[in-house]
Amino acid sequence: MTIIKAPGTRIKASGDHTAHDGGMSTASMRRAYRGPALFSFGFRPFYLLGAAWSALVVPLWLWSYLAGGPGMLTRDWHVHEMLFGFLAAVVAGFLTTAVPNWTGRMPILGAPLAQLVGLWLAGRVAMLFQASLGPAVAGVIDSLFLLVFASVIWREVLAGRNWRNLPVCGLVTILALGNIAFHLQDAPWASGLGERLALGTAALLIALIGGRITPSFTGNWLRAQRISAQPAAFGVIDRAGLALVGLAVSAWAAFPDNRVSGLLLALAGLASLVRLARWQGWATRREPLVWILHLGYGWLGLGLLLLGASVLSPAIPRSVGVHALTAGAIGVMTLAVMTRSTRGHTGRQLHAGFATLAIYAAINAAAVARIVAPFAGVWQQSLLMSSAGLWAMAFAGFAIAYGPMLVLPRPAQA
Repeated sequence: MTIIKAPGTRIKASGDHTAHDGGMSTASMRRAYRGPALFSFGFRPFYLLGAAWSALVVPLWLWSYLAGGPGMLTRDWHVHEMLFGFLAAVVAGFLTTAVPNWTGRMPILGAPLAQLVGLWLAGRVAMLFQASLGPAVAGVIDSLFLLVFASVIWREVLAGRNWRNLPVCGLVTILALGNIAFHLQDAPWASGLGERLALGTAALLIALIGGRITPSFTGNWLRAQRISAQPAAFGVIDRAGLALVGLAVSAWAAFPDNRVSGLLLALAGLASLVRLARWQGWATRREPLVWILHLGYGWLGLGLLLLGASVLSPAIPRSVGVHALTAGAIGVMTLAVMTRSTRGHTGRQLHAGFATLAIYAAINAAAVARIVAPFAGVWQQSLLMSSAGLWAMAFAGFAIAYGPMLVLPRPAQA
């Protein structure tokens, strides 16, 4: 039986933790690697590049929007690069690290990992210069990364008979198809579909994987602190909550203006908050590396609620719900996972210092400013600028504070 492993946790599984290639364990194969440290784990290059790119995209887009910057930096470019550039990089970093531990198969490292990173970089360059390359050529180059990445994840999970994580493979595939739909959005059937598929996929990944690691890490920390409170075990409420999120985002992707879709989104948001309330988040308030996971999951519930409300009522702009999911749920949860897994896999203590706390404060402030901005009247532009600056600070702060941990071959003294 394989037990899911998130980056930074120990595996307690029998049998299939031993690799199928030569009988070496996944950990043994990693220790045998002699190449650059940057390509020894998938999280290293993808977290670093994804954070750096994210810190650039938002202020570049805001500059273009407010000050008439280059025409290539359109809203579509901004949306695409946040969902299929930044988010895809973080998902790739997480899964290329986690999947070998789920399956016990050969880790994706060295030259294959470098080639995968190269495809991601090629996509960023193609999208930045799509006016020169042409939309068709840029779209083909950009689509390669997610298609290849999805095929790698499918191959590893199927070869490792890791049936439990087939839904993760499916979600990565939907993200890849959403990217293709985004490039075809001039077609009537594809207008806005790629964006909605990506947002729905992100929400489901947070609901699924965030819904595993948040109570798991919480329980581990509470036991280590000898606190008797424990998160509720996975059960009917969790299954119903996951199913409702899946149903809601599917309905919204297909019928974004339908009131039934709005109602389902609101119910999915409430169900996510009910799940969260059962995980003893308040008891972890002394450890930011744990409570930030709860806060990220809370943003998921709020984002689904606000997105549903925007469908049901014209008083709530759709951008409020969208940015509660993107700036809030995606921004907070990605940094929560990136900081914890980087510390865990590079031998640091699982404890947040000042720099990590500053990153957490900046990303949450960015999310709050962004969803308040549409209601702020004359202060709207100031809040948009503040949100962009805080977002850039959060991800640039991660790249600066955690970059040495991601690049150096040996952990520094914790």
